[in-house]
This record gives sequence, structure tokens and C-alpha cells, in this order.
Amino acid sequence: METRTKYDVLDLFSTNSVVYVCAPMVRYSKLEFRTLVKMYGCQLCFTPMIMADSFVQSLKARHNEFVTNTDDKPLIVQFAAKNVNDFVSAAELISPYSDGVDLNCGCPQRWAMNEGYGAELLSNPQLIKEMIQQVRNSIPKPFTVSVKMRIKDDIKESVQLCKNLEACGVSFLTVHGRTVKERSEPVNTNAIRSIVDSVDIPVIANGDIKSLNDCFHLNELTKCKGVMAARGILQNPAMFSGLEKTPLSCVQNWVDLCCKSDVQFQCYHHHLVFMLEKVLSKKERNTFNFLKTFDQVNNYLSEKLSISIPTATKTKNCHVEYSDVQDGSYFKSKILQTSEFEDCLYDTFLFN
Repeated sequence: METRTKYDVLDLFSTNSVVYVCAPMVRYSKLEFRTLVKMYGCQLCFTPMIMADSFVQSLKARHNEFVTNTDDKPLIVQFAAKNVNDFVSAAELISPYSDGVDLNCGCPQRWAMNEGYGAELLSNPQLIKEMIQQVRNSIPKPFTVSVKMRIKDDIKESVQLCKNLEACGVSFLTVHGRTVKERSEPVNTNAIRSIVDSVDIPVIANGDIKSLNDCFHLNELTKCKGVMAARGILQNPAMFSGLEKTPLSCVQNWVDLCCKSDVQFQCYHHHLVFMLEKVLSKKERNTFNFLKTFDQVNNYLSEKLSISIPTATKTKNCHVEYSDVQDGSYFKSKILQTSEFEDCLYDTFLFN
């Protein structure tokens, strides 16, 4: 099966004053949402975090966790990994169908850190370096290998880690300006700026981005090359276009995209719950947020917001047949040739 032409992600950082990035969000940064945000100014998307070991070992995991199409670019696939072999193997499997891989060194969830994933890797910088080096040695450019990380209590340690990662071939970095223990505290823009000033590779700044003005402000304070949004872009997928709340055109686009895919009801509804938070009144939200079926949601959208519902819309989970280059089956056909089926037992629900 023919693979797609690589997009050189680093070209984005060289030709734009600031790159607008959609964060890796488990269960949310899927193909349909990536397609939606690119309609409104998003320039680079990450997949949800994928467990590298399950991805390598389980065909079911690969089918469930990664779907793309030929228009889904530039695309970075993020993995949670805790050993070199898993990260390199996952990167090699995904490389024909994406533009880069990212190592999650930022997830602060207790389960992840207890298992040695996410931000726990920051306590083992040598392992991070080895994972980056091995991917860089295994897969040629322009395929990128990057790291998304939180800062350490001692920012000098973060700066030194970033310098070491640059030396071993990391393509770019994403820095969330909080430590593992911090949740709602203000983002440490001085720490991000220190990292930006210490390396010559692009740095994406992450944290508290809820509007386009927030992007400008964070860019001004840190001199970063990119700005990444998570919760803010869930609530307003048109945020990077400068709109203050989700326009109804965006809701319409979401409905249209999902009617052409096999998105499950929970994903379809959850995204709309986020999008309509500033559109509906509290009373209206209390009704909409507890709807249980495609029909109920679509009828509400049609009657209350004048959203047009395509006649092909589904009322239960189903698969809509369309060509290989659109539904990701060309990736699945490649995997079928190389691996055996195993059950995928993990189930995560978090922001990283």
C-alpha cells in the first residue's frame, strides 16, 4: 500500500511567527476533531496519547487508537513509553503514516507515574535521551522526534535536559509551564523563556491557552515558536481564528464530519458539550448535557440551533464505508501483514 508524502514539520516553525497547535488529548484529539480545528487556523495536531507497548503488541490497539487519512497532516503521534524498544518499534510502525512521533514526559496522572510513564521519565533523563537517539537513528528526516514535558522544581535541571535532548537530535520541544504537583497555578513563563533561550530548536509553549489573545501573550513573554492549546480548543475549536466562542458554523462542521465517520456517540456528544458551553444557557446545558442518543442530540441541535442534520446521520454506532485513503484502513492493512491479534486492556481518560 502506498504511503503518503512526508510533511516537513520544521518548515512550519521557520515560516510562521507562531505556530498554533492542538494538544494530545486522550479520547478527544481524534481524526474528526483534528480535521475540524484545521478549518479554523490550527496548523499542527497531535494524536491522543497512545501506550507504546500495547500499540506494538496488539493489533486491536492499533485499530482502535490510530486512524488517519491523506489530508490529516501535519500530524504528530504521541506515545507513552518507558523503554527504548517500545518507543522505537511504535515509531517505526507509525512512521509511514505520520510526520513525527512525540514522547510523553508530561503526564502527571498518578497511574502513569507509578508505572514509569509520563512525567516520571523526567527523573531518568538518560532514558529519555536514549529513546530520542534511537528513533532519530532509525527513521530518517524529515520525520520528527519530539518531547512534551513539564518543568522541574529546579528550572536549571529542565534547561540542562533540553540542551542534552537538542544535542542528541530532538526536533522540537513542547514545554508545559507547570511542575508535576501544580494544577491550577499560573504558568511559569520565565521557566519556558529560559528553555527557549537555551536551545536553538523550536519550543512550543503550553498552558492556560483559552483565546487567541492568550496565544499572543504567551508568545510575547516566552518568545516560543509555537503555542499549544488543550481545554481551550475543546471549548472553542475556532479559537485560533480569533473567535471568542464556538460559532454555529463550527457546530455544523462537526455534525457534518461525524456523519461521514464511525465516531461513537460518547465522543460526538462530549465534544458538543464542550463546544456549546458558552453558547447555551445553564438551563439549556442541563438539558443538552444529559441527552442519550444520536437522535436526541441531533433533534436538539436542529430545533434549538437550526443545525442541518444530514440524512445519512446514524442513530447508533455503525461503520460508514468509504475509500481506504480516508478511513485509515491502509494503515490497518500494513499492520495485518506484520502482527498477530491481542486484546488491548488499557482504558485511559485524561489530559496530558
